[in-house]
Amino acid sequence: MKLNRLLFAAAAPLLLFSCVSSKKYKSQVARYEELSANYAKLQGDAKACEDERASLRLSKSQLEADMANLNKQIDFLKQNNTQALKQLEDLSVISSQQAESIKKSMENIGAKDAYIQDLQTSLARKDSLNMALVMNLKGAIGNINDEDINIKVDKGVVYIDISDKLLFKSGSYDVTDRAKEVLGKVALVLKNQPNIEFMVEGHTDNVPFKRGVLIDNWDLSVKRATSVIRLLQGEYGLDPAKMSAAGRAEYHPVGSNDSAEGKAANRRTRIVILPQLDQFFKLLEK
Repeated sequence: MKLNRLLFAAAAPLLLFSCVSSKKYKSQVARYEELSANYAKLQGDAKACEDERASLRLSKSQLEADMANLNKQIDFLKQNNTQALKQLEDLSVISSQQAESIKKSMENIGAKDAYIQDLQTSLARKDSLNMALVMNLKGAIGNINDEDINIKVDKGVVYIDISDKLLFKSGSYDVTDRAKEVLGKVALVLKNQPNIEFMVEGHTDNVPFKRGVLIDNWDLSVKRATSVIRLLQGEYGLDPAKMSAAGRAEYHPVGSNDSAEGKAANRRTRIVILPQLDQFFKLLEK
């Protein structure tokens, strides 16, 4: 009996230590899993931002390549004209009228060079403004599922795609209460940019539609676009002169209409931030 008591007294601290260690281990495992989940989410957000930056860099790199090619042509013409002018002067066979003509040609080349520099400056500024606008929109909208709303820049144009399941009930063009919350956040950002003009486009899948006064997908897509326009104007005070509505029916799909997922992606409303072409037209006028 005394031996049993001695054995129990010796084993008791080991059992207690094992129990405490197990609790600490489980706590650390749970903490590690929580940190891993947060790390994975941050990696996803970082990749999305990097993809958008890559898209902007790709568009900008093409423009820069075109500009570089034009600059090479200008340098080539400048060099040839300078050499030709010198040769003619050396031979003393150039008339004053011809010399003046060549001089004007060289001045025109200099003007074109300045014009290209203006274009480069405008393009760089536009890229910066577009990126700032995208970041503001994403910050205002918050953590909405990417399947329901997608904001991107493509070839210098900002697109906001909103799934119709978030905006409308099936076969309807009445904006839902949930959609009003999302559109209100978008409207707040757009209202802070009074010079921005945009178009609201309605898109459908290829399932034939007819209900009431609506006879096909053309009608449905247009009515959904105008419903969003009226909401942005009436409830959020956006300038109607800066907005336009369009229906694209099923003819600009982003997914395959052969699957349920593709059809769901095609049923969407798109807000297109229109490029301010007047800035470039003013440069052309100069």
